[in-house]
Amino acid sequence: MIHVSPPQESSLASSIDPRVSHAGDFATAIPGLALFRRDHPVPPSICIVEPSLILVARGEKRLWVGAEGYRYDSSRFLITSLELPANSEVLSASPEQPCVGLVLKLDVALLAEVITKGGMPAARSRAIGAGVGIGSMVLTLEQALGRLLALLDEPEAIPVLAPLILREVHYRLLNSDQAARLCQLTAVDGQGYRIAKAIDWLKLNYGEPLRIEELAARVQMSTPTFHHHFRQLTAMSPLQYQKWLRLNEARRLMFSERFEVSRAAFAVGYESPSQFSREYGRLFGRAPRDDIAQLRAQPPEEAVVSSAAS
Repeated sequence: MIHVSPPQESSLASSIDPRVSHAGDFATAIPGLALFRRDHPVPPSICIVEPSLILVARGEKRLWVGAEGYRYDSSRFLITSLELPANSEVLSASPEQPCVGLVLKLDVALLAEVITKGGMPAARSRAIGAGVGIGSMVLTLEQALGRLLALLDEPEAIPVLAPLILREVHYRLLNSDQAARLCQLTAVDGQGYRIAKAIDWLKLNYGEPLRIEELAARVQMSTPTFHHHFRQLTAMSPLQYQKWLRLNEARRLMFSERFEVSRAAFAVGYESPSQFSREYGRLFGRAPRDDIAQLRAQPPEEAVVSSAAS
């Protein structure tokens, strides 16, 4: 029998540990950087992941996008190039060895600037598959992230030094095995860039009737091409994506704002509360009232009702 050794703990774990004293998600003083800790395995929880670098310094997680699962740990980081509906799962964690890590939102403008100044070839319209990938962690990237975390102990230096280190992190990512995915995100004539623009429109207008032909024209794509690439990159059709946005916003309104079911349904664009309840049950596995009651009974780290990536 072949014995597979567990991934070694990242040196970043010792930098994260003192900043995450209990299970949860933690914003930091560095824009776009958040930390997380989980003390127990957590079953798949619905979330929306922004374009980000997500790294586990100890433990193991898996992100489900459609039917595809992406496992990552201290040796493999996860990168997302679009805002993706997904399910996040914690595979390995305990109070003695908590799962800890970081989420760093990607700066598309900074990526484009680094590509230009670094003389890197810009990606053309060639498709690269899904909007999520797993990259191999390398020492130079780990060291840059370590310096970024160390700045949290020197808050007065953050405004001066954080932009420089963030630039290096983006540079290291553009020299990683996920470079093609990131380059395509910045190519204005690329499919990924256009789908990202369509997603931006859907986020702002999720309560409005969706006409696929008009949205495709808005991002300068034919309807069949738009539909094909949207599904390829997000594992959903545009209509399914809109429905996902509506249902998750309704869930947030009921959980955080204490909306009644019918009020939440109308607020996100549904004309029929009964249709809303049916579709809500299909996505979340429970009727709206039962789901919200169950969420309120869960530990905070398991009650995922926002767009937190971790």
